[in-house]
Amino acid sequence: MAVSIRGKTLPLPIIQGGMGIGVSLERLAGAVAACGGMGTLSAAFCGFREPDFQTNAREANLRALTRQIGRAKETARGAGLIAVNVMVAAAQYADSVRAALRAGVDAVVCGAGLPRDLPALAEEAGGGAALAPVVSGGRSAALICRLWDRRYRRVPDFMVLEGPLAGGHLGFSPQEAREAQAGRPRLLSALLAEVLEALAPFREKYGRDIPVFVAGGVKNGAELRRYMDQGAAGAQFATRFIATEECDASPAYKQALLNAGEEDITIVQSPVGMPGRALNSPLVRRVEAGDQPKISRCDRCLAACDCKTAPYCISRALIAAVEGDWENGLFFCGANAGEVNRLSTVREQMDQIMKEWRAAP
Repeated sequence: MAVSIRGKTLPLPIIQGGMGIGVSLERLAGAVAACGGMGTLSAAFCGFREPDFQTNAREANLRALTRQIGRAKETARGAGLIAVNVMVAAAQYADSVRAALRAGVDAVVCGAGLPRDLPALAEEAGGGAALAPVVSGGRSAALICRLWDRRYRRVPDFMVLEGPLAGGHLGFSPQEAREAQAGRPRLLSALLAEVLEALAPFREKYGRDIPVFVAGGVKNGAELRRYMDQGAAGAQFATRFIATEECDASPAYKQALLNAGEEDITIVQSPVGMPGRALNSPLVRRVEAGDQPKISRCDRCLAACDCKTAPYCISRALIAAVEGDWENGLFFCGANAGEVNRLSTVREQMDQIMKEWRAAP
């Protein structure tokens, strides 16, 4: 059951997905790691509560990230692992990776783009953290392995395979995401088989495993067991951890999730250039109708975002959400968010997943 990752042991095959802005910070990540899983902080504008954020966002974010990693590791007390999720599309991608590594994080997970230069950043910052890209299938897994092998003579320490039923930004087309929502997904099992096949020659070349954690629509411990039987090392869960006491989001954010049904989940177009899955909030409806006011100020959270043409400011929408502003927030969630109907604790969630895992045939 335990997974070996770059010389460290992950006692339980569970990763808590990084959720930003501000949904998974030190409280949630530390609590998951204390239970033996991998708790993941989101680096996305994580300093939004710092007093100088409006005037010095860059320094506020890096200062907060360093402090949050330290607090999460204190909470974990060495039981599990602490990771940080950094979006490649973020303007502070490189600085955030360096800050996380210097703060002693156990793993860096990068999505919303291919982290082509992640090994170089890691070498520059020092430390022995595990490096993991988020991939959407065998093609992207093979691409990043070939690139890292050729340039850096190394391969990822593990991978997160995120299917079309995940929340947040997706590595699939809007059509694929909608079909998945409607019950016609490109099966995660097929994607897992693709990735395992793509990794096989690199596992052989480097003489070690490259664990793959499946993500996106993994409902419970029984499904975790099924994917592990198919070759996965474990699974990443995210949405179910929002409705926990330890989650760093506001009570109003958690209640919005608890109030939602399957019919309240929709596909949105993010200014990052990727589709995403979220609750159908008033902001989403205004954007679709063309009634959302123009952006009055740009915080440059995304490297490729043009505030003159972007339909809305994603950083402000995500901050509004984490603070519980239903009218103006963007509430990312997974396809199974409608099944989350009660507030619990991280310990209860972890125990439930593993109870279902053990009971699965």
